[in-house]
Amino acid sequence: MASILPPPHSKERRIIFGNISLPDYAPDIDTYIRHGGYASLKTALAMKPSEIVGAVKAANLRGRGGAGFPCGTKWSFIRYDDGKPHYIVVNGDESEPGTFKDRHILHRDPHQLIEGLVISAFATNTHLAYIYIRCEFPHAARIVSEAITEARARGFVGKNILGTGFDLDIHVHQGAGAYICGEETSLLESLEGKRPYPRIKPPYFPAVLGLYMKPTIVNNVETICHVGHIIRLGAAEYAKMGTPGDGGTRTMCVSGDVVRPGFYELPCGAVTLRELLFDICGGLKPGRSLKAVIPGGSSAKIMRADEIYKVKGPDGAMVEKNLSMLDVTMDASTLQSIGTMIGSGGVIVMDDSRDMVRTLNNLNTFYAHESCGQCTPCREGSLWMAKMTDRMLAGGGRADDPAALKSVADNIAGRTICAFGEACSWPTQSFLAKFPEEFAIKAS
Repeated sequence: MASILPPPHSKERRIIFGNISLPDYAPDIDTYIRHGGYASLKTALAMKPSEIVGAVKAANLRGRGGAGFPCGTKWSFIRYDDGKPHYIVVNGDESEPGTFKDRHILHRDPHQLIEGLVISAFATNTHLAYIYIRCEFPHAARIVSEAITEARARGFVGKNILGTGFDLDIHVHQGAGAYICGEETSLLESLEGKRPYPRIKPPYFPAVLGLYMKPTIVNNVETICHVGHIIRLGAAEYAKMGTPGDGGTRTMCVSGDVVRPGFYELPCGAVTLRELLFDICGGLKPGRSLKAVIPGGSSAKIMRADEIYKVKGPDGAMVEKNLSMLDVTMDASTLQSIGTMIGSGGVIVMDDSRDMVRTLNNLNTFYAHESCGQCTPCREGSLWMAKMTDRMLAGGGRADDPAALKSVADNIAGRTICAFGEACSWPTQSFLAKFPEEFAIKAS
């Protein structure tokens, strides 16, 4: 199976996609071992579990699934010797519009995930792990299941792994295809066979009361894959690739109005949006100008191309740097400081042909469909926002529609059990704030 990735751009550093980039790389275990696979596991099994957790902390690995929480810190919430069963659940739901990296990892390099998962389990005294894959990825579920069987046959999974006395079993679980299952507690409810209603935190933090009410770690596919590379490279070398607090590489999924959409693996904070869109992705389509970018998947707040942004200085204070949108660095801290987020790395590019009301309506329709319905503000509000933008597009806009839309969104965010409330309200809040003139036209 030949690689479908083009040669890496000079600004890329392919670690997660390193094997996938090779000519004729196949997802079987022999190919993986031939390219150095499972060497990191052997190294890790000779370390103390606390040394592995310390290395992940020192590497500054942040979650790659959206929330961006420090991985090592999450692991340290679980007491290694508390006498309770521990679980690790890999979140392979990947439901965020604009994000499409994890599926490619699952299809093309499943043993990379399995190796990282076994190391993670050894570090946290976990003996049972699940890989949760959305049902729209049946091919991925089959490939990963076959890879687990291969790894078990070679002694990398199962009883007495590589003669160390450490046991780990791994199961693939296919979800029922709901965006809400990307939220970690909803995923756990689904995994337990229940309706995927998110749990209230506190008290139901997964590290305390997770799967089957036992301490549980939930990490994204890409996050777990990075663990093996931290062991291979060393924490210091891995951290140097990124920025303080955000080490290593991050996969950017670029879609929309650029010449070369796709996924690109870049050191965290190594490029500005200008470099990503114009140097790496080939710029906009002919005759078009840039209008807006959503930097972290559809729930991230939109950035307007002609806006000037303030970013945080080295001392943490907000300073005016007269940065255009294109000069903003694509790292978690910088994007957070200007009111949006890196999220899952789903960069959605929009040129001047895009109608912002129609674009928001598309997102509103998606979120109205995907609400689990547990919380009234989200269940009702997401539907109201979709109906209002439907009406505006149909020519029935009212003068007070922009204000009403904002009011509905404001009354969802922060008033729901999980972050879906923010996910569905932030697009409306930011589109209205950044493009008021387009909504005013549709409302007149």
